[in-house]
Amino acid sequence: MDFKTINQFWGLVDPLTVRQAAALIAGVDPNSVDDSGEWFKDSETGLTDGDGIAWVKTALAALENAVNAGKLKATIRRNARMQAWDEWPNHGEALREFGDDDGRIRDGSEPAVIYCEALDWGKTTVEVVDLRAWLESNGIRTGFFFPTAADTPDYLDPKNLRYAPKLAASVRAWLAVTDTGKTSPKRALAKWLREHAAEFGLSDDEGKPNETGIEEVAKVANWQLGGGAPKT
Repeated sequence: MDFKTINQFWGLVDPLTVRQAAALIAGVDPNSVDDSGEWFKDSETGLTDGDGIAWVKTALAALENAVNAGKLKATIRRNARMQAWDEWPNHGEALREFGDDDGRIRDGSEPAVIYCEALDWGKTTVEVVDLRAWLESNGIRTGFFFPTAADTPDYLDPKNLRYAPKLAASVRAWLAVTDTGKTSPKRALAKWLREHAAEFGLSDDEGKPNETGIEEVAKVANWQLGGGAPKT
């Protein structure tokens, strides 16, 4: 098995770090990405590979921007260390003093924490449910985070913003009715639509099929415009 193939047990990891999520979105095992993020590295052989690393980088950039913009909920974490007695923050770092129980800042004689102002994407985490919702909002419904997703066209996906129930009904009926028997295609289509009316909003509150709507959809799906039963 290729070292970049995603281990199935990643499905048990929740939450994920932003870096781990980026790799999974890109379709590779997070453990295969080198700590530098510049290439892949086989931990067993030490061999490196850069093929496809751009996908991981792009996914990471998208996640970072979404978190920074508040579009993706995340638990923010930064690198930090205890301040030495003669140490001051470097460029890009800040100082956080401890407070008393009543919230007052100590007089400076006590140790403080120096933390990096930039987020640590290897420690900042996102919940899978939030990540999946964010992906869906951006039109992504396949890949690691959608293991049961079928190869359904957008026009047949009820979650698509442009989903049109009657269009979906006509396509589904056309696909389902392959043998009309001794009746006309239009009648066979209408029969199927009545049986599945509730799925496409073709029934009223009491579950009664909307004959007008069914007639319209059946006309669209009908491939025998001449009418009548199939000729033998």
